[in-house]
Formats: sequence, C-alpha cells, structure tokens
Amino acid sequence: MKRTISIIIAAALSATSVACLAGCGESTAKDAGEVNVYNWGEYISNGEDGLMDVISEFEKETGITVNYTTYETNEELYNMLKNSNVSYDVVIPSEYMISKMIDEDMLLELDYDNIPNYKYIMDRFKNLACDPEGKYTVCYSWGVTAMVYDKTKVAEKPDSWEALWDKDLSGQILMFNNSRDAMAIAMQLCSVTPANCTKEDVDKAAAKLAEQKPLLKKYVMDQVFTEMENSQAAIAPYYAGDIATMIEANPDLDYVLPKDGSNLFYDAMCIPKCSKNKENAEKFINFMQKPEVAASTCEYLRYGTPNQEAFDSYISDEIKDSELTSPSDDYLDKCYVFTNVPDDVYVYMQEQFVKIQAE
Repeated sequence: MKRTISIIIAAALSATSVACLAGCGESTAKDAGEVNVYNWGEYISNGEDGLMDVISEFEKETGITVNYTTYETNEELYNMLKNSNVSYDVVIPSEYMISKMIDEDMLLELDYDNIPNYKYIMDRFKNLACDPEGKYTVCYSWGVTAMVYDKTKVAEKPDSWEALWDKDLSGQILMFNNSRDAMAIAMQLCSVTPANCTKEDVDKAAAKLAEQKPLLKKYVMDQVFTEMENSQAAIAPYYAGDIATMIEANPDLDYVLPKDGSNLFYDAMCIPKCSKNKENAEKFINFMQKPEVAASTCEYLRYGTPNQEAFDSYISDEIKDSELTSPSDDYLDKCYVFTNVPDDVYVYMQEQFVKIQAE
C-alpha cells in the first residue's frame, strides 16, 4: 500500500517517536498547542503532486503543532501502545486491529459533538464492523484487495483468484508475504468466510496454498512494485490503491476485481487511552474530514474516501469513475471485512504460513 515504507526508515521514525514524545504518564504537551499523531508511512497528503499539505494546513488553521511519526504495520502500532511509555493522541489502525484494541480497552470514546464533519461520512463507513456501536472511530480511508496482471504475459483477462493457481503462469506468479491476506484468498476459494475463520478453516487454506507454492516466483510485499512495474512477473494480488500506482508506471498492466469478492479493508482514526490532548485530537480528526481535506487524502493515496461530500464535490472524475479506487456498492456487498481473529487462531495461521513457505 502507499502506506508502506522501508523497515530502516520505519525503525528510525519509531526510535525518534520514542525519544521525542512523552510517556503515557508524563506528556511533553503541557499546553493545548500540540497533538501527537501516529500514522502509516506515506499515508497523508503532503503537498506533492499539487495536492494539499494537510499537516501544514491544519497547523495554520488551528495554531496546533502536529508531532507526526509513522509505523509500518498494525502490529508495530499495537506493540508501541501496549509495551512502551510513548503517548499518542491520534492513531489510524486497520479494522482488525481496532477490534483488538477495543476488546483490550485501549481506546477512548470520541465526543462526536467535537467532530461535526462526521456528518459527511457515508453510512457504509459509520458503525464499522470493528466498532458497531460507533463509539471509537472515524473512518479515514478504505479499499479492496485486487489483482494486477501484465497483459503481455497473461493471454486472457482473469476473473477469479484461481488465476493465482494457473499452471500456465508457473514461475511468474507472486503472492502476499503475509499470512492474513494470503490465507484469506485461499479461504475464499475453499468457500470459507475469512472474517470468522477457525483453525479448521486455516487448515483448508493452508492445503490450498501448499498447492500454489510450486507455481510461485516468490512471496512479496513492497517488492511487488519492482516486479510488476518492470514486467518481471505476470500476476499478483495486492491493494487497490497501490495497483493504481503500478498501472500508472507500466501501461502493460491492468487490474481485476475478482468475481469471488474480496477483502474490504479500512483504516480509522482513533484516540488511544494514553492521549493527553484529547480535545486537540478531536480537532485533528474533524479537520481530516473537511471535504476538501478528505478529497486530497483520496487523491494522494488512491484509496476510497468515506466522505460523501468529498466524493461528490471535490474528487476528480478520474478517481471517482475508477472501479479500482471506488468499486460499486454491488461489488462491496460481496466483500468481507476482517475483525479480530482470536489470538490462538492468528498464531496458528502464522505458523502454518511459515511452514508452507519453508517446505
């Protein structure tokens, strides 16, 4: 996703955040002038490509200084909040991690009176599956998992995840190098709903992935950009916003929204319990849902906006009309949303995935 950065950069930024921000019991923000934001890498419009520098505009409008640091994975975010003494005011986890954090009482309830721009959020992205009572979240961005393929290597446009098991493409297929996404694709092909999987479901998916292993070129995450943009592989699953970026870089690429349905994922703004600046956090969340700001986020990320006014009035027709960035409601109705898989099932999933890779 565009929200990924190198491990080295992520580690450096995390180290900086530990050094610069105060612990949950001792905040450096002793006045009302700061807000500590912890977000994915490359996951906010920063002034590039003629788009808004969101942080700069927020600081100009409010006079509040933003201390902005980044993480690379949901698990890194969770471990930072759970096991260190840093203090953050706004975090932007994914749906399954939000569910976990709510279960573990790690989030503060939002005062939506302080977030009037919440009125612009589409109904589909209110009362999220991870927050059904709508107490802790304001959706930030969303997307689906799709496939990208090279038209010079794939004879006919595929329509199903089964294309990732196509023996005619042996040695040219890429697969997610993370257990959750890889297992979910296999589960769909085994008629299993990934959102509520069991260990038995993991076994079915593992058997399907074991069948795929001999056909793969490699398991990838960020490496997918090099592989596909340079026509070094034929087909790969990845996140829709990033697929749009790949297609811009290589006109021989195209995309598929699999007929089987897909993972509908979203990230949402939350306030962790260690926040010392809740009022400023709610101001930041509200600012991010100003329609023109939400539109800039969408244009930069190439992921869908949950903001109806941004979609209707500010987003370019190119983005608005893109099935990849803004799939139809009919397609989204076929998608599933991850919630918090029980720890024992998730550990088992990871163990089985590592076993498949090692064999």
